[in-house]
Amino acid sequence: MLALVEITPWHWVGFILCVLVFLALDLGVFHREAHVVKFKEALMWTLIWVTLSLLFAALLVPLRGKKEALEFFTGYFIEVSLSMDNVFVIALIFTYFRVPSEYQHRVLFWGILGALLMRGIMIWLGVALITRFDWLLYFFGGFLVLTGIKMLFAKDGDVDPDKNIIVRTAKRLFPISTDFDGQRFLTRAGGAALGRRMLTPLFLVLLMVETTDLIFAVDSIPAIFGVTRKPFIVFTSNVFAILGLRSLYFVLAGAIGLFRYLKVGLSVVLVFIGVKMLIDPHEHAPRWFQLDIPDSTSLAVVMSIIAAAILVSIIVARREEETRARANKAKQP
Repeated sequence: MLALVEITPWHWVGFILCVLVFLALDLGVFHREAHVVKFKEALMWTLIWVTLSLLFAALLVPLRGKKEALEFFTGYFIEVSLSMDNVFVIALIFTYFRVPSEYQHRVLFWGILGALLMRGIMIWLGVALITRFDWLLYFFGGFLVLTGIKMLFAKDGDVDPDKNIIVRTAKRLFPISTDFDGQRFLTRAGGAALGRRMLTPLFLVLLMVETTDLIFAVDSIPAIFGVTRKPFIVFTSNVFAILGLRSLYFVLAGAIGLFRYLKVGLSVVLVFIGVKMLIDPHEHAPRWFQLDIPDSTSLAVVMSIIAAAILVSIIVARREEETRARANKAKQP
């Protein structure tokens, strides 16, 4: 058996450079001009990002072994699943601000750059803390269990920018225009070259999207620590999930009604991962309290929960549609 390749700073640099190249091609070539991203285009890009993720997992097998490849894919699937709930919140934000469809991709693009930076810092801090204080796994595990239970009973709320402290601060510090200026985040009052610089509503949308991702990252990053605590695997699985978020949004945004029970599934996933972290064998855990759940079992459980939530959502939605159709037919003379 070949020796495993040690992850060096050069692997980190190479991966980050590849991501920057992909993002530059995305904005500078494929989406240089603002346009409405239609379902077929979004589906194509979703398949591209999923394929790249699978290829990366396959590349990990000879480099780092099957175990880390499976950890990567499990973490990636969990992050993608949790990001689906984020997609629906972003859809509410776009609806509230009435963002034209052709400008939404630009917001998501720059939002993802911010998300990559924020998650990179959070992952670094999380790994550093767990490495030094592994008892924090109990804290993260309990946090995920409580978050899952809270999500299960929480009601979907409306988007209110006035409750967002970052948006409120921006409104106090900077002048905000009342109208969009194309896909620009900055504009000038009256459109004059020498007019006062102002933030556009699109910039406020970007702030809302960034803070939304930060909130979801607080849940999703501890969740992946329930699968692996290897920094490179945690980071790369997060990055691939975030990169596919834009196209996933345009695929799912028009079908939110078909995923009404997805939040229930995500709640169960968070509780499962939290319990897994609480009972996983590590130094400070009593032996009678330890149970090693294989990565393959974790992946199967998570995929089954998400698949069941989506399937039930689709079945209920179709039955309601059939009921409405019969009711409308019965009303006809």
